[in-house]
Amino acid sequence: MSDDQLYREYLAGDQSAGDRLMLQNSDALTAYLAAFLHNAQDAEDLMLECFTVILVDKPKIKEGNFRAYLFKMARNKVSRLWKLRFRRQEFCLDETLPAREASPEESVWERERSAIMERCLNRIAPQYREALWLYYDMDMSYSQAARILGCNEKKVGHLLENGKKRLRLELEKEGITRGDV
Repeated sequence: MSDDQLYREYLAGDQSAGDRLMLQNSDALTAYLAAFLHNAQDAEDLMLECFTVILVDKPKIKEGNFRAYLFKMARNKVSRLWKLRFRRQEFCLDETLPAREASPEESVWERERSAIMERCLNRIAPQYREALWLYYDMDMSYSQAARILGCNEKKVGHLLENGKKRLRLELEKEGITRGDV
């Protein structure tokens, strides 16, 4: 079931739909938060706080926007946390997403590819990194990414286009071509 369908069912009184909604999104949201915070415990705490707000306050969320609403709320909570704790923190991808099962050969190549990709991503501007991550890793639309990033869809398109160009240049420095990725 989609996030929006589950949320509608939860609002209609089905408590188990809220549990399924949380299970369906908790890993991705925690990984997103951990990329900002570099701390798994803080990321998990903020993830739970986000779901608490949604499941207790039951905000009105337009159809098709549940995931964008959830991630935008998470991003805002990170911003507030930074204001309290840190001067400035950059978005950084690290080993935050769970890996899939693979053969030993695939695992070695995947680890190497991930390490190269991470190095290259960390060399490009943070706004490009975040846009690329939201669009490609989190499978969000331009409009959803725009809501999270606080800009319009055209800006997301520019961020993605420039981010891909910069990432491609960094990958080429590492000896990685389009066919290798």
